[in-house]
Formats: sequence, structure tokens, C-alpha cells
Amino acid sequence: MRKLAIAGMVGLMFAAGCSTPPVPVEGANDVADINALVDDWHDAASKADFNRYFGHLSTAAVFIGTDDTEYWKGRQFRDFANPYFSQGKGWTYVPVERHVYVADNRETAWFDEKLDNEKYGRCRGTGVCVLTPGGWRIVHYTLSFPVPNDVAEPVVKIIAEHARAAPAPAPPAAPASTPEVDQAGAR
Repeated sequence: MRKLAIAGMVGLMFAAGCSTPPVPVEGANDVADINALVDDWHDAASKADFNRYFGHLSTAAVFIGTDDTEYWKGRQFRDFANPYFSQGKGWTYVPVERHVYVADNRETAWFDEKLDNEKYGRCRGTGVCVLTPGGWRIVHYTLSFPVPNDVAEPVVKIIAEHARAAPAPAPPAAPASTPEVDQAGAR
């Protein structure tokens, strides 16, 4: 009788275990979530979807573009992009390869990616994300052109010549007395 009771309990435990959905491992979906975030961010840019694009960025996000003058923080980047997006003109960078890394505390992640662009060819992007109550948000992104070492010297010379010929840039605006902080506390 005792063996029958034990077998019955084991059977009930097995049946209960089979009918209960598996508990996800904490953080198991972070990489997938970040990949989905960055893919949708690029898609929003290609469709000039201002709200969706900037919804993936923290309010104080930093975007560094390919030109030496392209450094935008928070509202500056929104102000730069708005005239383009409002005319339906976005930019298309197609991800080809991406590596995502999540910190042990699951509050910060970073990624690097290779992108293809019709005008510029192969590009690279690097970004930092933070986990907010609303999900992952991009807080920093840098877009760059990879330059093969074999042609780096002449490319650098062209850039230097261009810099010498260009008028001196205006001095940067003084920073606000209090830095912009978003809902995740990221500055």
C-alpha cells in the first residue's frame, strides 16, 4: 500500500510538473529583447517614424554621427531629425551582424553591429542600453565608417585637408546648469 501511495504521489507531481509552464530563466530574453529593440529602431528610422524611433531612446540619449560635428544629446537629436522625418525622409541602415552583451546586474547592456547603407556601404554602430521600468532604452549610439588599414593613411589625409579648408566651427553652447535626466536616471 505504501508503494502505491508513493507511486501515486510521484505520478501527481509529474503530471503537475508537465501541466505547469516552465519558469523562464531570469535575463534569458534580454539579448532577444535588445535585438528586437535595435531592429525596430532601425526600421523606424527607415520609415521616418519619429515617435517610434525616439521612443526607443532615453530622453537624454547621446547620438554620435559619422561627421566630426555630429554630437547630439537628448532634445538636440530630436530637433535635428524632426525636419527630415516630418518630410518622410529617414535613413536606412540594415543590420548585418550584431553582438549584444548584458551586464550581470541586468541593468545595462551594450552592443556593436555591422550595418549596410545604400550610400555609404558598410558601417558600424555601437550602443549602450539601460533597463527602465518601460523596458530597454538606448542611451548612447555611435555610427561610424570602418576604414581598411590599407587605405587609412590617404583617408586620414583627405579628412585633415577637409578640416583645414573648413571654416572654424562655432564654439559649443554652454551646458545647462542641471543635466537632463530620464526616467532611468541615465544622464
